[in-house]
Amino acid sequence: MDRRRHKPAGRRLKARTALFSVLAVLVAVSLAVWLSTARPLGSGNAADGSGAATSSATGPTASSVSIAPATTAAASPARTSASASPTPTPTPSKTASAAVASSSGPTTASAGTHLITIVNAYNETIWAATNPNAQHPIPVTGWELAPGQSVSFTVPDGWGGRVWGRTGCSFDSSGVGHCQTGDCGGLFQCQGSEGGTTTLAELTLDSFDGMDFYDVSMVDGSNLPMYINTTHRTDADPISSNGCYQGACTKAVVCPSGMQVKSNGQVVACETACAAFGGDAYCCTGSWSGRANCDPAKWPVDYAKLVFKDAEPYAYSYAFDDSATMACKGHCNYRITFGITP
Repeated sequence: MDRRRHKPAGRRLKARTALFSVLAVLVAVSLAVWLSTARPLGSGNAADGSGAATSSATGPTASSVSIAPATTAAASPARTSASASPTPTPTPSKTASAAVASSSGPTTASAGTHLITIVNAYNETIWAATNPNAQHPIPVTGWELAPGQSVSFTVPDGWGGRVWGRTGCSFDSSGVGHCQTGDCGGLFQCQGSEGGTTTLAELTLDSFDGMDFYDVSMVDGSNLPMYINTTHRTDADPISSNGCYQGACTKAVVCPSGMQVKSNGQVVACETACAAFGGDAYCCTGSWSGRANCDPAKWPVDYAKLVFKDAEPYAYSYAFDDSATMACKGHCNYRITFGITP
């Protein structure tokens, strides 16, 4: 829309100028009063799990988000002789809208940065994390997200890293503790990579010819369902806003008993066939090593497809599942959702 104004002449111009000046003063005063009293709707939680609101100028804080109503999708059981059961999938948050209601962190990316938003779409607390990047450090690498909360933070051009969710965590007031899954050295603010069987979001930004490369990976197993959406790209997002890809949607992983990771008798994650059963075929070693030889369709049981690919069709299901790598051109921003398709 053309917002340029034509210049009127004579007394009309003087009258309008005077009127606009009065209106500008009134608007400025009203805005100043509003800003002095307004408070963000979202609030974060303390590292010790106390639920105290966080407010920091040095790093992002958790913020509230409204999540579209969702119900757990029934996943097809793995076709194996072992009994199968789903990995833990808390009931998705049932609030009204998928749009962010408010945020105490950044909502847009400035020049030279990308915006990353992490959304917890479950009725279970998730401790989100990212690994430090020595070349492009960010001030905060761990967040506690209650159900329905999100956090947004910016990373500089050229940043690369992983984002994942930790579950079953307990931290003291100094941020030292432990998580049942995704633990990173027992610290609330991660200083290294994730530990163990964890679903990963992997991002390499501004990598080649103005393109980013990203994926969801279950190469190390899975502890939470996850999907990634993108904005500010030059083409259409391949993943729908509710986590579907080419007609197939995000479901809970159904994990055979032999691959289940348990804590206090409860299933908390699903490990890989290599970790569970070993052997050259499942581990892509020996005569099975390399892209040309590592073919899950020739495994004794194709766990890559039956367990992981069936749950998340866009994700890496084994080390050489290269079709799962996605590219984004433009100055892309990323929304990482822990949740299943409603």
